Amino acid sequence: MDTADVDGRAMIDVLIKRLDTVEQRLAALGYGQTPTGLTQPDPGATEQWNGAQVWAHMAEFVPYWQQQLANVIAQYGGSAVPFGRTKEDAARVGAIDAGKNVPIPNMIQQVQQALAMTKDYLNNMTPEQWQAIGMHARRGEMTVPQMLQTFTLDHLEEHADQLEALV
Repeated sequence: MDTADVDGRAMIDVLIKRLDTVEQRLAALGYGQTPTGLTQPDPGATEQWNGAQVWAHMAEFVPYWQQQLANVIAQYGGSAVPFGRTKEDAARVGAIDAGKNVPIPNMIQQVQQALAMTKDYLNNMTPEQWQAIGMHARRGEMTVPQMLQTFTLDHLEEHADQLEALV
């Protein structure tokens, strides 16, 4: 095994550990007290959600970004592969709106299944796949680790913070 393999495997282990940690946080939040009130909007934005909408968003975005990652890896041939969406994406907005009417335990289960899928995917990545690069419309070129950290891990942690603030 060469150094690139070790470094990639070590990074995957770090990412999986972070996924496990945020999953535990979310489980405690999901099966605890039902959140009330609305989230604070992102800086410069006005969008506010109730707890069910936060869960709906997570249930939608974890598999979305996993598929985007898989697409980048599958299509990568040395040039950055376009990927992603903006906050105005109709599927994203629709899932958040529909979440108002879905029981939180159903969405918790969807998030857990999506996280299991992501961890399984990471555990089976080759060193070559780890080297793929995507091109996001707003963020520019991103490596696979940057994609995972930004669109899955950091994103989940931000929403866990939101749910904690609502309880």
